[in-house]
Amino acid sequence: MTLAHDCGLIVNPDGLKNQIEGNIIQGVSRTLLEQVQFDATGIKNLDWASHPIITFADIPAIDIVLINRPEMGPLGGGEPSISPVPGAIANAIFDATGVRLREIPLTRQRVLSGLQAGTLSSKQL
Repeated sequence: MTLAHDCGLIVNPDGLKNQIEGNIIQGVSRTLLEQVQFDATGIKNLDWASHPIITFADIPAIDIVLINRPEMGPLGGGEPSISPVPGAIANAIFDATGVRLREIPLTRQRVLSGLQAGTLSSKQL
């Protein structure tokens, strides 16, 4: 995943890259895996063992491009980098499969269901 980040004057490039990388990893985890599960009694996954998160083995390669604009003041570099992650992954799935997913997490089952629905629709036409 490549992310370009513009936050005005960059004061601490290494710290900024660490913050962005963490946001990307959290965004990927939330987009592909994380989901609060409910039943009639309430929330089912109340601990980390029952709430899936991304593992180190599944973290994508990350390339961060910092845009330094010293003519501006520092504008902050934290959470904005998480915002484009779900859309980027959903668009990549759409480009690869033709399936437009609109509910996260973007699971294998949801992709397969979308493919099946697309196949059924095209056969009906």
